[in-house]
This record gives sequence, structure tokens and C-alpha cells, in this order.
Amino acid sequence: MSLLENDVPVTDVITTDPSKAKALENDVRAKILDMLADEQMNIEAIKTELERRGEQKAETTVRHHVNVLEDAGMVELSRLEDAGGGTRKFYRSNTRVFSYDLTEDAEAMLEDAEDATREAMIGVIERLYADHGTEIEAAASEMKPCEYCDTQHYEEFVLRELVNRTLTALSEGDELDTLPDPSDG
Repeated sequence: MSLLENDVPVTDVITTDPSKAKALENDVRAKILDMLADEQMNIEAIKTELERRGEQKAETTVRHHVNVLEDAGMVELSRLEDAGGGTRKFYRSNTRVFSYDLTEDAEAMLEDAEDATREAMIGVIERLYADHGTEIEAAASEMKPCEYCDTQHYEEFVLRELVNRTLTALSEGDELDTLPDPSDG
């Protein structure tokens, strides 16, 4: 006899490669990514900002965390500076991590927008497959399962990656800055 049976729908999907997932296992690294999203910093400045945010870390530990993020391709060397016989390295994040929760009120407010987005995305995906289905399927066919997964949703991953990369490019460009203000209508 079952004490509980519940149909649990998938309500969230996280797409990332295993090296990035492993790099984000530590919350200090997420803080470093957040700090480096807006400005380039050297290890000493990162350590100081972490202390301001309540994280007491040795400089060697900070360097280790930055190296893990750099190895995962989430942080890049952005500048080298002469430092009296040595070289000071500055880093910048090329990755944004959004770690928020919508409030229950916001969930309810966005229901109609979610329905409209779903309808629009169906059209986008149909056009994308009509124009680029061969490339999407070819990219998916070259993928290998990650160490955590038995299921293979390669084509879905490729589609999500395309949408994510496009949204990222739009947010880093000027396109989202020029959206109409809804209060003007």
C-alpha cells in the first residue's frame, strides 16, 4: 500500500555542462561570478569584496576558486598589470547566474504572459526547425550523456541552449534596453 502518490511535473530545467555544474557546487564561486559580472577584479580585490559580503577566505583559497571558475570557462583573464617586478591579473566573468525565486504574487501576475510566451515559442521553434533542423539534429547526434544522466534529451538541450544564448546576447547588447515601457501605452 502506497502512503503517498503524487504526479510531480517538471517545472524547472537547468542547462549547463558538467564542468560548470561542478564549479557552482560552492556558493563562494557564485558570489565571485556575481562580483566579476560588473567589473574586473584581481585576487586581492575579490578577497576584500568577499570579506565585505561575509566570507573570510585566505588569498590562496580565493585564487583556487577563481582557477576553478576559469577552468570551467566561466571567468576569463581580462587584464594584466605591471606590479613592481610581478604581474597582477584581473578577471572578469563571462557568465551570469540568476538565482532568484518569483513570489507567489508574481507567479499569478505572469500567467497570461507565460501563455503568450508559450504560443510565441511554438512558432519560433517551428521556424527554427524548418530552417535549421538539420544542424540542430547534427549537433544533438554528436552529444554524449553527462555523468549524472541516463536520459538523453539532446535536441531539447540544443534548443534551450540556442534560446539561452540568444537571450544572453540580447541582454548584453542594446536590444533589451530599447523595449517599450508598458506604462507608456
